[in-house]
Amino acid sequence: MGTRKKVQAFVRVKPTDDFAHEMIKYGEDNKSIDIHLKKDTRRGAVNNQQTDWSFKLDGVLHDASQDLVYETVAKDAVSQALDGYNGTIMCYGQTGAGKTYTMTGATENYKHRGILPRALQQVFRMIEERPTHAITVRVSYLEIYNENLFDLLSTLPYVGPSVTPMTIVENPQGVFIKGLSVHLTSQEEDAFSLLFEGETNRIIASHTMNKNSSRSHCIFTIYMEAHSRTLSDEKYITSKINLVDLAGSERLSKTGSEGRVLKEATYINKSLSFLEQAIIALGDQNRDHIPFRQSKLTHALKDSLGGNCNMVLVTNIYGEAAQLDETLSSLRFASRMKLVTTEPAINEKYDAERMVKNLEKELALLKQELAIHDSLSNRTLVNYDPMDEIQIAEINSQVRRYLEGTLDEIDIINLRQIQEVFNQFRVVLSQQEQEVESALRRKYTLIDKNDFAAISAVQKAGLMDVEGHLVGEPDGQSFGLGVAPFSVKPGKKSKTKKTTKDQFSSSARKEGASSPVSGKDFDMTSISKTQLIPSSKEGDLKDMLVRERETSSIEPLPSDSPKEESRALSTVI
Repeated sequence: MGTRKKVQAFVRVKPTDDFAHEMIKYGEDNKSIDIHLKKDTRRGAVNNQQTDWSFKLDGVLHDASQDLVYETVAKDAVSQALDGYNGTIMCYGQTGAGKTYTMTGATENYKHRGILPRALQQVFRMIEERPTHAITVRVSYLEIYNENLFDLLSTLPYVGPSVTPMTIVENPQGVFIKGLSVHLTSQEEDAFSLLFEGETNRIIASHTMNKNSSRSHCIFTIYMEAHSRTLSDEKYITSKINLVDLAGSERLSKTGSEGRVLKEATYINKSLSFLEQAIIALGDQNRDHIPFRQSKLTHALKDSLGGNCNMVLVTNIYGEAAQLDETLSSLRFASRMKLVTTEPAINEKYDAERMVKNLEKELALLKQELAIHDSLSNRTLVNYDPMDEIQIAEINSQVRRYLEGTLDEIDIINLRQIQEVFNQFRVVLSQQEQEVESALRRKYTLIDKNDFAAISAVQKAGLMDVEGHLVGEPDGQSFGLGVAPFSVKPGKKSKTKKTTKDQFSSSARKEGASSPVSGKDFDMTSISKTQLIPSSKEGDLKDMLVRERETSSIEPLPSDSPKEESRALSTVI
């Protein structure tokens, strides 16, 4: 991200023969301006009227030429635009103060050109000085008249009037005008032709303050896109320069506007008031909401007012005493604008299509290098493409035969095959574990629940929980899945297994019985003593239980009667 910086604000004073030297004074550094008013004696002895104001700005342009204005105000912002930084230059002030002259200039004399034609000239000259970059330039010209959007270049024969009204649209990349025509210009003459075409379509009117007063806000935008010819062609930079010529604020009592001009002045003052509200909100660090959508002007300039751009404000004022109230209003706006901070940053983008094409080229080159390496090392032709279903099935077959012992080794050709071999090992072993578990469940589902050694063995096999419930045991009403043993529940850590002695003794203590067979886990009234065990597997089960008895640490449990102890031992054996 870029570093935050203040908006630059300059003041340009319109030359006049009746300059109020006693009321308007400039600082020695030529960056401040002081206003002094005489007190109105008609208000009486108690008069709290403010008479002195001082404004600190970035520069005061008094009797300055068009060349000096451009060098001071716009040159740096335009030059940085070719490096990927957005820029906005705005002219603000009362009607007739020289905003359009500052921005566009006069066509009668070449030296009287304004900021806009000079910016176009600088852009194309800098492009010529950068042969290492392929830079494309596009322009658009927008007019906001009575809160309606108009395309000043829609009169061109290949554009035509827009059928649908233009709208302001926001996206993650910024704000753009849907329906506004954007024109490619390959040379300076084409850009000037579009500028003059738009100027002839602007709406102007005449009143007492100005014979050719602009009745609309106009935004001329220069879009640039630069691709490097020497570095990577995937990354490129974009930027835009907004050159804004605002309509002048005016007092109806001085202009004498009537009818259509009066309506235009109402919309102009309203939009400028909303612009000032947005500037005040941007200058307040504690404000969370900025009212950009109150007017079309502030909405269209949302990403230019305090956004990712270098912003410069030129405030045009009169130097006459009769216009001092409007001059104070304009200077207040400039001082508020200086409180706004922006965060300019380079707009870098990546061309997705070029990235894909470059990756495809790189992949083809890598395959060619592998083929050359294989041929030099006397290896057979190796296929590095992804495996299909037939090849995966063949690897699965080899893995099964290897585990069964019918295949001595698996031929390894490339990395893809190694990865797939490990994957098939995992699949085959998982299937075998499921088959073994299913077989054990089928084999030990029906057992004598009074046979303690058998129950202990089944519990260790994970087929019965500590309460004597078989996993998968029918419940008499429907197929019951039972309760999984605690040691195999997912997400649970297995606890230290209790010995059979501890399990049975704790069960006996709970029920207060003298024999482990009378505990809670083995209810003689609900479970028959001799559930059926397949006769063909009875011998195998007894052998397994004997081995379990020999390897486990089961000891004779204490009992109240020697007969009960001998009967428990005979059951285990």
